[in-house]
Amino acid sequence: MGYLQYAAAFIGALGLLIAVHEYGHFWVARRCGVKVLKFSIGFGKSIATWTDKHGTEFAISIIPFGGYVKMVGEPGVDEEAIDPAESFAHKAVWQRIAIVAAGPVVNLVFAVLLYWLIFIIGITRVAPVVGDIVPGGLAEQVGIQSQSEIVSVDGRETVSWSNVNFALVSRLGDDGLIAIETKRAGDGLLQKYSVPVSQWMIGLEKEGPLAALGVEGYRPELPIVIGEVVEGKAGARAGLIVGDQIIESEGEVLSHWIDWAKMIQKHPGKAMSLVVKRDGQLVNVTVTPDVITEGGRPPFGRLGIKADPVSVTLPEGMIRHLQYTPIDALGRALQKTQDFISLTLTAMGKMIKGQISLDNLSGPITIAKVAGDTASYGLEPFLSFVAYLSISLGVLNLLPVPMLDGGHLMFYLVELVKGSPVPETLQDIGNRIGLTMLLAFMGVAFYNDIVGL
Repeated sequence: MGYLQYAAAFIGALGLLIAVHEYGHFWVARRCGVKVLKFSIGFGKSIATWTDKHGTEFAISIIPFGGYVKMVGEPGVDEEAIDPAESFAHKAVWQRIAIVAAGPVVNLVFAVLLYWLIFIIGITRVAPVVGDIVPGGLAEQVGIQSQSEIVSVDGRETVSWSNVNFALVSRLGDDGLIAIETKRAGDGLLQKYSVPVSQWMIGLEKEGPLAALGVEGYRPELPIVIGEVVEGKAGARAGLIVGDQIIESEGEVLSHWIDWAKMIQKHPGKAMSLVVKRDGQLVNVTVTPDVITEGGRPPFGRLGIKADPVSVTLPEGMIRHLQYTPIDALGRALQKTQDFISLTLTAMGKMIKGQISLDNLSGPITIAKVAGDTASYGLEPFLSFVAYLSISLGVLNLLPVPMLDGGHLMFYLVELVKGSPVPETLQDIGNRIGLTMLLAFMGVAFYNDIVGL
């Protein structure tokens, strides 16, 4: 996917969520009788503006990382000749709380709506059937069998690999036991396992939960037939062409593309002897994979080739088409939103405690890449990502950190209890501390993004 497409997906997703967030503030402010002076998506110089019949200026600004609703009676707004009935500062505490909370709450509601639409439209998933077991891994140690289906993790039903991944990731940094239940191939016998973990997945976050568990998903046989050769890369330099079928590599007979891909990765900069079937004839070819260093990983090999997109058929029952009635879809959407809220808060808590590293923080570059990738996969993955991003935005803004909506809510709740506003001096000190914290976390996120590149 090109950089422009990544940028378009990122700006589209983020712009939509910012608009939803700010509209929450705007809508409740209007209902409470507060005059809104400006509604802006983005910061800085406006590139498009228009004004409605109420005198509110709507703007799209050049810096897309945020937005704001400017109201009469807010700090920093000219208070000359204002009507107290239209002033935010003159509203009752509960009204100010409602206006401030509306933004993040609407983000959470929007996530529910997106998941609801996804479940109504229907999703297609692959059953979590175990393929290869990694020798010496946790799965082998407890006796999990190849070809069995994972039906639950920690009591959570798993009808797809995404469910398995979510349940395992939610235990990131934990010590103790992970309960896994499988259904054995053939007779369908249910088997339960207790997987002992210590600092679960720490250091293996990039590899993913399945690699940490020591299992691979079931995969059908995929012949090693080349479908694309990237010009100038190692494969092209060695003379490989579209249609070549790799029979042997380093004297080992291969039957699956992924096995060969792993072999290539293990030979960065090292010559490999191949036996290739080309036009019915066997040809000997020597290739030397390019040395690739990215994502903080050790150097690995790459040839610059892709598999032929042949039709691969999975066994009956492994492809699941899940579609729900509007009522059932709403229940599942609420549950999924609740699960992701819990996961986000748990991860934040573990970062504060030091259980998991700040290396897991991601910034706009990573978000742009994920947005672009999911957009290229199709509508459902992209909407799922936007929903999760909306949850993250809502939860983050509700944290009791000055400068965020949650910080303002904290001040108003104190005012509600003590009967008078928090002194402006204390609010100013709190806002400075909050701004410093946010800039620090943003700096770490940007650093992680750059290292990831």
